[in-house]
Amino acid sequence: MSSAVDSVVNGGISYWYADDGLPAPREPLAGDTSADVVIVGGGYTGLWTAYYLKKAAPFLRITVLEQKFCGYGASGRNGGWLYNGVAGRDRYAKLHGHDAAVRLQKAMNETVAEVVRVAEEEGIDADVHVGGVLEVAYTPAQLARLEAFHEHEKSYGEKDREVYGARETAERIRVADAVGSTWSPHGARLHPVKLVKGLAAAVEALGVTIHEQTPVTEIRPKHAVTPYGTVRASYVLRCTEGFTASLKGQKRTWLPMNSSMIATEPLTDEQWAEIGWEGCETLGDMAHAYMYAQRTADGRIALGGRGVPYRFGSRTDNDGRTQPATVEALYEILVRFFPSLAGVKVAHAWSGVLGVPRDWCTTVTLDRSTGLGWAGGYVGSGVATTNLAARTLRDLVQQDSGQAGATELTALPWANHQVRKWEPEPLRWLGVHGMYATYRMADRRELATHSAESSKLARIADRVAGRH
Repeated sequence: MSSAVDSVVNGGISYWYADDGLPAPREPLAGDTSADVVIVGGGYTGLWTAYYLKKAAPFLRITVLEQKFCGYGASGRNGGWLYNGVAGRDRYAKLHGHDAAVRLQKAMNETVAEVVRVAEEEGIDADVHVGGVLEVAYTPAQLARLEAFHEHEKSYGEKDREVYGARETAERIRVADAVGSTWSPHGARLHPVKLVKGLAAAVEALGVTIHEQTPVTEIRPKHAVTPYGTVRASYVLRCTEGFTASLKGQKRTWLPMNSSMIATEPLTDEQWAEIGWEGCETLGDMAHAYMYAQRTADGRIALGGRGVPYRFGSRTDNDGRTQPATVEALYEILVRFFPSLAGVKVAHAWSGVLGVPRDWCTTVTLDRSTGLGWAGGYVGSGVATTNLAARTLRDLVQQDSGQAGATELTALPWANHQVRKWEPEPLRWLGVHGMYATYRMADRRELATHSAESSKLARIADRVAGRH
């Protein structure tokens, strides 16, 4: 193992918590009770839903139930990419027409600004920097995909997107061998934990009740069941993302996909001068097994990728601990992008799970016959999408209860979209591990051959995934 990663702090939930500290614990549920709305899950989706529902209807009695503490899951472990990507848009275009998907994309573009607006209004200092999203290509095949991706995004109405050649890319950031990039203004870097802590505090200030250390074991119409008692409510909203499989009857609903990250020690001014990156854009690439990174407010690089993608039986980890081989692989990506950082120390490594539906489509649903609702399946694009999903869920609840009529959000194509379940084991494990092994093999082949054509292996993996 490289000496650069031999003293890494591994796990402990995430670097973001190591930086900002764990939250003061809130009380668990004290027994049976009732509410108008009970929200299961204290991450971004649950907190945003509580926030917007309480803002729209202050008289509602809203209770949030969280198994550990608010932000314990993906909301406190992600890469801090507040951007306009949404999983499933192309499929929604096929199912509902191109214009419907354009409306979804427009709503996502606006959501980035909405999160920034609420953070400012609520006094949440989450290290937000609106620098946009920069995605780079460093092989001929990646460049061909990047150019096609750029045109594809423009077809969904993103006319303010820009494309750069090698020289213009280097003026923004000096990624080794970069031959081109595309940039969207609809993106920002942020500190995930500062956002989730601030949002939880804002929700409590509005009068929402939050119970932590209260795992929900079963959801059924008008009931959220916990070891400490049952909350009865007209609406029970499931906002559990990668932890959904732990609920009774939900084992195959969404697959908990693992994603891992590292954060370097703070870089010196000289190192930053070598790299560039003055715009603090969120950074991604066009590899099949892609990476994502940000320049943190305290001068580190936080970088992530898939690592070990899935644990047998939809199991999830407890504290974010990451396999040494994954830490080493992420470090290799860092140095591959920025060779001048060879030898820089990795300070922290961690992992978390994201929710993946079988058709890779984010959904927002309210069953009007039972009062059961849910939002999620963000496939790693949840920092912004959770906000739009929560506002959509708010509108569906208000429409059902007669407080409001249909809205632009309830007409979005993801509303009430139905998804089939994942295959039983061992097919899930074999399929996911085989898919990502094939993507990595495709990336290696493209690097070795310098062909301008994407590897056929990636198309095989896409078919296994059900993405096409």
